[in-house]
Amino acid sequence: MKTSTLFKWFMTTSIVILVVGCAATGSNGKGGNGDGQSIDLTQYTKTVISQDQKYSLAYMWHEEKLARDVYLELNKINPTNQLENIANNSETKHMELVQNLVEWYDINITDLANYEIEYSASELTNMATGKFAIEPIQELYDTLYDYGLPSTQASLEVGCMVEVTDIDDLDKYIDEASGNQALIDTFNILRNGSYKHYWAFDKGLVNMGVATGCCSLGDKYCHTEYPK
Repeated sequence: MKTSTLFKWFMTTSIVILVVGCAATGSNGKGGNGDGQSIDLTQYTKTVISQDQKYSLAYMWHEEKLARDVYLELNKINPTNQLENIANNSETKHMELVQNLVEWYDINITDLANYEIEYSASELTNMATGKFAIEPIQELYDTLYDYGLPSTQASLEVGCMVEVTDIDDLDKYIDEASGNQALIDTFNILRNGSYKHYWAFDKGLVNMGVATGCCSLGDKYCHTEYPK
């Protein structure tokens, strides 16, 4: 089973600093996001989807849910505009974009041993906050939540870590989506959103006196090359 880039890092380091949106009811092929873009699946030819691509859909839906859930839960303790706005305006919509593809292909993304089980909107909608069907993401959520609790700074640092992890995973899944333009375009929207979110969390840290923003977390999370 594949794991996220961050999970591999977490399992091999002793450093505790680490990381990585209500599922919207699926639509009939259209979904927007809080970053101002949408995908109309009726404009695509439905190509055969590989097992790796099915996994990428399952993983990214759960990873976007992780982002939404951890931002909202930390915002209850350490409220910031970044946590609240990104969770409500973007991560939830990113989940919707991925879920539209899951519905389009009529696959299950909670039982990864059997993708042939039919899609169930209610199953995803009713998944509790902070609960995930992919074990590595469950472990990451639990670690992130604990890390972000102590302070506003720690909560914003979680944002930096989550977005870098999203981008790393999306880079990989975009490569694996070769030949499936609907996946490529959807994942590109998610990645462009993560670039914006990274800089929003970076700015939040700078504004509270952390001069180097996300770069204060070390080289792994310092990405001045990300587009703004």
